[in-house]
Amino acid sequence: MNILVTGGLGYIGSHTILELDSTKNQVIIVDNLANSKIDVLKIIQQISSQKYDFYKYDVTDYYLIESLFMKYKFDTIMHFAGFKAVGESVQKPLTYYKNNLLGTIILSELAIKYGVEHFIFSSSATVYGDQQSPLFETLDPKKTTNPYGETKAMSERILIDTAIANPGLNVTLLRYFNPVGAHNSGLIGENSNGTPNNLVPYITKVAKGELKELSIFGNDYDTEDGTGVRDYIHVVDLAKAHVAAMEHMKSGVNIYNLGTGKGISVLEMVHAFEKINALKVPFKVVGRRPGDLAVVYADVSKAKKELQWEAKLTLEDMVRDAWNFEKNSL
Repeated sequence: MNILVTGGLGYIGSHTILELDSTKNQVIIVDNLANSKIDVLKIIQQISSQKYDFYKYDVTDYYLIESLFMKYKFDTIMHFAGFKAVGESVQKPLTYYKNNLLGTIILSELAIKYGVEHFIFSSSATVYGDQQSPLFETLDPKKTTNPYGETKAMSERILIDTAIANPGLNVTLLRYFNPVGAHNSGLIGENSNGTPNNLVPYITKVAKGELKELSIFGNDYDTEDGTGVRDYIHVVDLAKAHVAAMEHMKSGVNIYNLGTGKGISVLEMVHAFEKINALKVPFKVVGRRPGDLAVVYADVSKAKKELQWEAKLTLEDMVRDAWNFEKNSL
């Protein structure tokens, strides 16, 4: 089976490639290196003892991407490529709409033209907007709260409509909650430049001494300790879910939440990190961020039933592996 993995050197894409059985699959990687590093290719080849065909192409370049469809007969597309910073999307909405939507459109067009059977899309829980948790899969999510989330919702709509009009294409939409952690080798993980947008990389940068302290946005929510609660999932569990989606491909359009099905508060994460890694993480409480919800977690029963998948790795695994990667990174 030939699998096209776009954004394959990014955080989730690289971990997914390591979970794909290279004895059964030929993985072709496309990444423009906008949010990733070429060193990741060497690392995943080192870990897997495999060579991968890599192309430094941009998924918004129709003719370059088509050249790959002409060279390889793709059975599956795993589409991870896209800009992903919520704050940046508010500042640069046109950049996000152009890049994220055009990439999805071009890949959809080529999937139809070249008879690709399965399109697995990297979506997000942001498509649910401000709905109340637990969040259940729906074909018609509410309006999102930022341009990044809107590009995910619109990309889903593009893929749904394309699949309905072209029954030979089967689409799986995977809605991630909060990916954290790293590969247990400590060699690949989430790279962040400057102040991270996500909690765990922020914690690891503070623990490493690169940042002075962690800012906790609000401690007056209606939660057990007053801090926000989110559904965190280990990136390796998330990667395994992509393989499960491919192996349990169903016809038509299928949507799955990928999380643990339970919430962890900010302070729980901080204290777990401190305990497991025997480190202190200085923090300060600042004001809430506009639009932040108190509690967000997934209903994951559908993925468990239909994909025969569920998250296995624990909070302790998440914080241990995240720190192990941070220690190894330059």
